[in-house]
Amino acid sequence: MPIIATAAWSIPRKAADRFAQEGSSLTRYASIFSGVEVNSTFYRRHKPSTFARWADSVPDGFLFSVKLPREITHDRAMKNIAKPFDTFLQDIAPLGKKRGPILCQLPPSLTFDADECGSAFKTMRTADGGPIVIEVRHKSWASAGALDLLKRYEIDGVLADPALVWPAEDFCTAPKYIRLHGKPKIYYSSYSDEEIRWFSEMLATDGWCVFDNTASGIAIENALTMLEMH
Repeated sequence: MPIIATAAWSIPRKAADRFAQEGSSLTRYASIFSGVEVNSTFYRRHKPSTFARWADSVPDGFLFSVKLPREITHDRAMKNIAKPFDTFLQDIAPLGKKRGPILCQLPPSLTFDADECGSAFKTMRTADGGPIVIEVRHKSWASAGALDLLKRYEIDGVLADPALVWPAEDFCTAPKYIRLHGKPKIYYSSYSDEEIRWFSEMLATDGWCVFDNTASGIAIENALTMLEMH
């Protein structure tokens, strides 16, 4: 069964009656969904005790996908990342078995460079053997060299919508991670039932589908619709 999730765990009032009525927002969210994507780590560090508290707030089997800090992907542009990546791993370590994929979202300006990206991926893989997924946003990543490098380091490409680099037809196998940002208005637009079914049928059986159209509060409703299709 794939994991259907949203970015963060805010529950809009109009969907509140679908969730458990007691506990924190995360606990209530986890009464329905089996995973969540943590985006706040991109902007700031959280204490290990925060991750420990989150892990204790959800049932066994629940997973957290955690986004890499902008210091790594944007400020350093994936160069000399060993120290901040190790710090990040130490911060999220209390998630334990409830840690899902590490999400690496690159800035639109970051072009593919085999040597620099290969060095970064080697650093990441030397330090961590867990699942890593990557969302790229520069057209230079639509190359055989980039795909070969990702395959070598066992990093799965993200099918994003809107798809800036890797459209659905470029995936030879079912995507392991889908991020739905909303279209035409990114972060706001809702998906139709037909679109949700289409992405649901594309998703790998052990994959993730994350609704990131959270600005309008529609992500939860879209995710609930997909969940009912499984």
